[in-house]
Amino acid sequence: MKPFVSILLVIFLTLTPEILDAQCVMCRAVAEDSAAQGGLGRGLNSGILYLMGIPYFLLAILYFGFFRKKTQAKV
Repeated sequence: MKPFVSILLVIFLTLTPEILDAQCVMCRAVAEDSAAQGGLGRGLNSGILYLMGIPYFLLAILYFGFFRKKTQAKV
């Protein structure tokens, strides 16, 4: 029963993206206005991408370390 509820929740949240818009009105207005001019909004987007990439980079390093250790153990 639990997987069904999880799938239903994911479908609901996918079909209603306005619920997921969790940014204050003032921050959003400043980011949208300055993004068109290449100011704060552009830096904000770059910062979000930077923060999003760090966990993937760390996981890749850990995976590479485990994979290398596993292949050396077989030899």
